[in-house]
Amino acid sequence: MMEANTPSYQAAKENKDLIMDNKEAVSLNCQPQEAEREESGPTKAEGQKIRNEKSWLKRHRSSLLRRDRQARKAGQLFSGLMATNVVFLGSAFICSMIFNKVAITLKDVWIFLVILKILTSGWMVYYLFFTRLRANAVLYRDPHAGPIWVKGSLLLFGACSVLLNMFWIGYDIIHIHCKSPVEIVFPSIGILFICIQTYFIWCHAKDCTQVEHNITRCGLMLTLATNLLLWVLAVTNDSLHKEIQLKDPAVLPHLAAGNWTSSCKCSNTTTCQVFQKGYILLYPFNTEYCLISCSMLYIMWKNVGRHLTQHHTTCIKPRLRLHGVIFGPLLGISAVIIGICIFVIYQIQATSSTLSLQAFILYYSYYICLLPVMTIGALAGTIIHGLEERELDTVKNPTRSLDVVLLMGAALGQIGISYFSIVAIVATNPKDLLNSINLAYSVSIIIQHIAQNIFIIEGLHRQPLVVNDVPSHAASSMGDTTSNQGLPSGHMVASHVCQEHAQSTSNKEKDQFEKEKCEGSSPVVSHLEEREGIRRASQNYIQTYHHLNWKRKALKEISSFLIMCNIILWIMPSFGAHPSFENGLETSFYGYSIWFAIVNFGLPLGVFYRMHSVGDLLEVYRFV
Repeated sequence: MMEANTPSYQAAKENKDLIMDNKEAVSLNCQPQEAEREESGPTKAEGQKIRNEKSWLKRHRSSLLRRDRQARKAGQLFSGLMATNVVFLGSAFICSMIFNKVAITLKDVWIFLVILKILTSGWMVYYLFFTRLRANAVLYRDPHAGPIWVKGSLLLFGACSVLLNMFWIGYDIIHIHCKSPVEIVFPSIGILFICIQTYFIWCHAKDCTQVEHNITRCGLMLTLATNLLLWVLAVTNDSLHKEIQLKDPAVLPHLAAGNWTSSCKCSNTTTCQVFQKGYILLYPFNTEYCLISCSMLYIMWKNVGRHLTQHHTTCIKPRLRLHGVIFGPLLGISAVIIGICIFVIYQIQATSSTLSLQAFILYYSYYICLLPVMTIGALAGTIIHGLEERELDTVKNPTRSLDVVLLMGAALGQIGISYFSIVAIVATNPKDLLNSINLAYSVSIIIQHIAQNIFIIEGLHRQPLVVNDVPSHAASSMGDTTSNQGLPSGHMVASHVCQEHAQSTSNKEKDQFEKEKCEGSSPVVSHLEEREGIRRASQNYIQTYHHLNWKRKALKEISSFLIMCNIILWIMPSFGAHPSFENGLETSFYGYSIWFAIVNFGLPLGVFYRMHSVGDLLEVYRFV
C-alpha cells in the first residue's frame, strides 16, 4: 500500500490513463471514417450500377437503331429488285410487240398491264381501308412531299387521262363489230386505276408509314413499275402513230387511237372524228400523268418507316404573293401570247400537204429570241443567289433530292436531241438558212437548260426567308446601327401616337391629361425632337428597305418570267409542234428508224422537263 502512494507509482498511473484517453480519442475519430466508408461503399456501387444500366440501354438502343436501318435497307432492296424485274418483263413484252408483231401483239401487252393495274388497285384499296387505319400507322407526315403544284398537275393530267380513255371507249363501242373485248376492257380498267391512284396520292403523299413496311414498299414499287410501263407503252405507241403519219397521212385517222386498221369502217364519220381528235389532243397528258405519278410514288416509298425530327416537322411555308412583281409577269405573258400565235400559224401550216420554209423559220426564230433572254435571266439570278446572305439548307430532304435528279435527268432528253442535230447540221451544210437557224436553236437549247438548272438548284438549296410585314422586316434587318441613327424606340412611337390622340380631342382637360401622360412616357425627348427623329428614321427605313430587298425583288421577277416562258415551251411540243420530225435534215442523215428512236425518247423527257421546271420555279419564287 505504501508503494502505491510513492511518486513513481503515481506517475506511471497518470501515463497509463493518458494512453487510454488517447486510444479512446483515436477510436472515436476512426468511427466516423469507417461509417463514411460504409456509407460511400453502397453509393459508389449504386452509381456504378446506374452507369452500367445507362450504357446497356445505350447499347440496346443503338442495336435497335442498327437493326431498324438494316431492315429498312433490306426492304428497300427487295422491293426495288421486284420493281426492276417487273419493268424488265414489261419492257420485253413491249419490245417484242414492236419488233415481232406476230408472236407478241398489242393485245398481249394490254392483258399484262391489266393484270398489273388490278393488282396495284387492290393494294391501294387495302392500304386505304386497312393499313392506314391501324394504330400508329402514320406518326409522321413529310412536309416537303406533295406540294400543291404537283397535286394540281396530278389532278389535271389525271382528269385528261380519264377523258382520253372515255374517247377511246367511245370509239371502240362504235366499232364494236370489229373490236375485241380486250380493247374495251383495257381503257375501262385504266379509268378505275387512274381514279384510285389519284385519290391515293392526293390524300397520302405525305405519309411516313410505320406499319407493314415490306408490304407497303412492295405495293408502292409495283405501282411505280406499272406507271413506268404505261409511259413506255404510250411513248412507243405515239411513235408508231407519228411514223405512220409521216409515211402516209391519209392512214392516220384510222390509226390515231390505238391499233386501229383501215378495214374497221365507221358508220358515223363525224362521231368518229370527234373521238379521234379528242384522243390525239389528250394523248400527251397521259404520258405526263404517268411520270408525275412515278415521282410521287418514289417519294412515298422513301418515306416508309422514316422517323422525322422536330426540325423536319417544323416547315416554313411562305405564301405565294406577288410582292409588287410587275416586269417579270408582263414579259412572260407577252412571250406566251406571241408563242401561241406562232404555234397556231405553225399548226395551220402543218395540217396542209407540206410545211413551208417560212413556218420553220418563224418557229425557230421565236426560240432563238426567247431562249437567250431566259439564259441571261437565269445567269443573273444565279449571281444574285451568290450575293445573298441566306444560308444553304443542308438538311436531308428526299423530295428536294428527287427534284434535282428529275430536273437533271429530264434535261438530257432535249439536250441529247440538240447534240444529234448539231452533228447532222455541221456534217452536211451549215451555211444553209434553215440549217443555220436550226444550229442556233440547238445551241441555245443546250445553254438555256444548263443555266436554268443551275439557277433552280441554287434556289432550292437556300434557306427560306419569310417576312410577315414590311416594318417588322425593316426593323429587324436594320440592326443596332439604324437604331443609333435615329430609329424610334417603343416609347417614342407610343408618345407620338399619344400626342396625335391628344391633339384630336376636343376636351381641354382630356387634352391636358393625354399630354401629361405622353410627356411622362418620354420625358427626355421633346415633341419637336421626337418628330424630327421619326422623320429621319422613316427616311432611313425606306432607303434601307429598298437597299436590302432589291435582290429578292429581282429574283422574284426572274422566277416569274421563267415560269411563264416554261409554260409556253411546254404547250408547244405537247400539242404537236415537232419540227424535228418535219424538217427532214436529221431523218436523211441518221436514217428514219434511228432518228425516230432518238426523238421519241427525248421529246417526252423535254416536255416533262418544262412542266417540272415550272413547279420548281414556283418553289424558288415562294422561298425567295
